[in-house]
Amino acid sequence: MDQGTHTGKGKPDVDCIWAVTESKAGTLTQCLGVAKELNPAPQVKTISRSRGIRKWFEPPLFRRKEQEPVVLVSCGFRSEPPVLEIKATYGGRPIAVHLQKPRIEGYDMVFVSRHDWVTELDSLPNYYPMVGVPHQITPVRLKALRDDARARFAGDGRRVVAVFVGGSNGAYLYDDKTHKHIGDAIKHLEAEGWRVLVSVSRRSEEETLHSLLKLRSANINVWDRNGENPYLYYMAAADGFLIAKDSITMPCEALATGKPVYSLDLTQIPGPRLEKFEFYHRDLAETLQLTKPFRGKIESYDYQPLNETRRIGSIIRSALKAAV
Repeated sequence: MDQGTHTGKGKPDVDCIWAVTESKAGTLTQCLGVAKELNPAPQVKTISRSRGIRKWFEPPLFRRKEQEPVVLVSCGFRSEPPVLEIKATYGGRPIAVHLQKPRIEGYDMVFVSRHDWVTELDSLPNYYPMVGVPHQITPVRLKALRDDARARFAGDGRRVVAVFVGGSNGAYLYDDKTHKHIGDAIKHLEAEGWRVLVSVSRRSEEETLHSLLKLRSANINVWDRNGENPYLYYMAAADGFLIAKDSITMPCEALATGKPVYSLDLTQIPGPRLEKFEFYHRDLAETLQLTKPFRGKIESYDYQPLNETRRIGSIIRSALKAAV
């Protein structure tokens, strides 16, 4: 377990914290990232998606006799009713924190990504904007892996770029044009002298993986989904990142490193979802000047590493102190 996010020494900041989340890896990692800022060992309460008779045989989400949580951190709309039920069961005392705009009211603190922010939230004192989403990647966690990762993937001292791709998501399409564009970028980086580490995500289609596997060479390493996912080791070894634009989380994780982060264009699907993603990437590149669009080169540049997870933890910690 990574304890690098815990800022205190000895006793945790929060004696009992619950991460209440769906089973999706994306929502779970957001909740755990924030929860570990307050306690390195939060309890995870996973929302069941079972229906009918199967639901009857599952244990309850929580029991009243459990130690009362001080903070509840949740993400995903399915977690909203259970969180408010837990809060009511304990007399409204636990501070309920949600990591996206909720569908129902009752949360004490809500953090909404800037690309989801709307003007009517400006007047709500318990709503806070955040850049992208929180996560569990920390410099401490990657530093512990760095030497091993470099030995595995860059023993000759060559520069390493990590290339992360996802899958079609309603805003972008992984079609033949996209596959060719990704392949051309990877081969170009190889020609520029980079050692290229390529990882697909859970959303990546088989066609995407197959197109990437064709690129394998002495200097292009592509994870084939066999064995342990080397994502963290790719991050630890990397001197720079090239990330497909269909992901919100992966740029945020890469920006925690202070290394150059470039975004890669994909075939667009016009509509509101595309507009939201494009706003997110314009915000990172133009407003915040954290990332850069890929134009054939990956070069170093200066920026303050992004650590929204720690900032969110600090805001919650201040609210706890004020409530005493």
